[in-house]
Amino acid sequence: MGEIYIVGLGPGDISLISKGAMDLLKSSSRIFLRTEKHPIIEKLRGEINYTSLDDFYEREKNFEGVYESIAEFIVKESKNGDLVYAVPGHPRVAEKTVGLIEALALQNGVKTSTVASMSFVDAMFEYLALDPSNGFSLIDAFEMNETYLDVHKDLIITQTYDSFIASEVKLKLSEYYPYDKSIVIVKGAGIKGLESKKEVKLFELDRSENEFDYLTSLYVSKSEERQYNNIADLERVVSALRAPDGCEWDKAQTHESLKPFIIEEAYELNNAVDNEDDEEMVEELGDVLLQVVLHAQIGKEEGYFDLRDVVKSVCKKMIHRHPHVFNVELGLKSSPQTWEKLKKDEKGESTVTDGLIRIPKSLPALMKAEKVQRKAALVGFDWDEINDILEKIKEEYRELLDEIKPGNIKYIREELGDLIFSVVNLARFLNVDPEEAVNLTTDKFVRRFAYVEKKTIESGRKLEEMSLEEMDKYWDEAKKREIKQIKKDILSDI
Repeated sequence: MGEIYIVGLGPGDISLISKGAMDLLKSSSRIFLRTEKHPIIEKLRGEINYTSLDDFYEREKNFEGVYESIAEFIVKESKNGDLVYAVPGHPRVAEKTVGLIEALALQNGVKTSTVASMSFVDAMFEYLALDPSNGFSLIDAFEMNETYLDVHKDLIITQTYDSFIASEVKLKLSEYYPYDKSIVIVKGAGIKGLESKKEVKLFELDRSENEFDYLTSLYVSKSEERQYNNIADLERVVSALRAPDGCEWDKAQTHESLKPFIIEEAYELNNAVDNEDDEEMVEELGDVLLQVVLHAQIGKEEGYFDLRDVVKSVCKKMIHRHPHVFNVELGLKSSPQTWEKLKKDEKGESTVTDGLIRIPKSLPALMKAEKVQRKAALVGFDWDEINDILEKIKEEYRELLDEIKPGNIKYIREELGDLIFSVVNLARFLNVDPEEAVNLTTDKFVRRFAYVEKKTIESGRKLEEMSLEEMDKYWDEAKKREIKQIKKDILSDI
């Protein structure tokens, strides 16, 4: 079993490769290059013998597959003795294969060591005369869609090989920066005679006159203009609102005082969804998010938790409850019972009753009843046939009538609750949301009542002057109009 020496080739100029790296390359008989598309190889071609791994890029469908295959190949080759694996730049900077090789080598008991040279990032900052201590982010162009962009830091974007990639980068940057933001296209940083830079506007980035190759990176300076498009921006806004010189109303809020607002905002969001109004949804989702961040800011000020704790908690919970999605080895298949079991484990519940008690008392009554019934049904406590539920509803209705006759208010309330609870059971059995069903009926009542009032006013009278029979006549007209419209809509859809 040999040792794997991972060597950095520097940014491309022969003067920027370290002496240690050069000595190792010249003394080794087994050298593998991740790619020979590197300027320094032209100068070393007659001095070293190597094997290029560029053909791996042709075999695999994506870069992840390339990197994994190269790592497996290098570790396998180490069984035949010591070898050198050489990569452009610095082994620790934007070189995914290095981490994969080290992890796989550790699993197989293979020793690894690295010999560094200057990275292309160092060469970039030197060429652009910038100080990296001011903070920057290094981003792979192929991973931009999965990357959070902090516009308040300088960005260096690697692997901008061609105009197609540049176009994809432009689209992503356009979500964070103004269309006329200045972008610097840097080619051959650290290679004398090949270095070049060109400043363009963001909207011009993928134009045909701009040239890209495997030595091209992009530099984006930090933005002085806040875009207010990420959660960190909202955190800063809320922190300012609750600062000593902030808003008096926001400073006065507590977890307790904010309770009604999160409920109100959730209902307003539901209304936006019902209206199929995207603009309204954006606004109402923002209002809900504001409530979350406000609670997190209060938690931070009190020293108990912050937004990171909130995000960490929900991420861990979602991963734990979806083992089939995140490949978590829990030995469970996805099902409602699985979800409930995982929730019980998380909450430390030992009985089904523990879960029933945990359902918030502040939930709307129909919603709470449905949740209680659904949890009980998961362990088999449920009706077998819909006719059984219908008979139960009839039974509860008769019991309610029995209590209405003597006018016993206490038992009327109890029996009425039993009847409503049974109707909720029927809705659950029919897979109908009882809250939604009642809301639809309420909306229908409002529409028909509005028609009755409209016709009354047109007749020159007031509702108070109308008899119930007269109002019922208009009510029936409203029903017929709705039925006629429904039939018309159905026919138009056919």
